[in-house]
Parts: sequence; structure tokens; C-alpha cells
Amino acid sequence: MLAGPLAGIYEPSGTGRILFAFFAAMAETDRETIRESTLEGLYAAARKGHHGGRPPVITNDMLHTVLRRRTNGECVEDIRPDLIIPTGKRKGKNPSLASIYRALAEHEQRQRHPEAVEQVHADFAALTTGAWPPARGTT
Repeated sequence: MLAGPLAGIYEPSGTGRILFAFFAAMAETDRETIRESTLEGLYAAARKGHHGGRPPVITNDMLHTVLRRRTNGECVEDIRPDLIIPTGKRKGKNPSLASIYRALAEHEQRQRHPEAVEQVHADFAALTTGAWPPARGTT
């Protein structure tokens, strides 16, 4: 509105103000409609078992290997060459040190806050059974 064909007609008072408020309300309604449609599509895909995002680089087996070997006193730099990425674009290569440290940090978070992990699992179960999103005021 300010840079297109209506440029220069905005007045801070009067009809320009009303027109600007109208266009702002229309844009907000459009944005909300797009958001709701996107969420509905994500919920429908999740019910079918489709989940977006990349597969994790560090699998549970790799994480357990790193944890076990770190317990035995090895450093992450020595463990890294023995880890092989099983799927994805970097299949067959070694994960980066940053990926390993990120997986270790996430594992520690899960160990510190098991109730949050249980809540996420419950939400996921509700999502896959079609009981998601919960009714307002029940969470």
C-alpha cells in the first residue's frame, strides 16, 4: 500500500487511516488463515505417519557407543572416526564433532527433565491417534 499503486494517499487522519486499518486487518486475517491451513496439513501428515525434517545424524546406537566409550575414558575426537552416518545426504561419512556434542547435550537435557520427555511422548501419541490438538483450556 505504501509503495504500490496507492503510494502517497495515506493520511494519518481521516480516510487514509481507515484504509490502512482495513488493509492491516485483511493481511492479519490472511496470515491467520495460512497458519491454520499449514497446521492442519502438518497434523494430517503426522496422522499418516509422515514427519518433516531431516533424519538425525546421530542415531541412538551411535549415542550409546559414544556414552559407553566416554565412560571408559576416551575423548570424542578419538571416537568420531569410528562412527558412520547410516542415512541421508552424508551417508557413509563421519559425523561432525558439533553433531556429537549436540547429541550429548540433548541426551543430558533428557536425563535432567524426564517429565518433559514424557509429556512430549504423550503429545505425540495424541497426535498420531487424532486426538490433537487438545481442546482449549485442557492443557
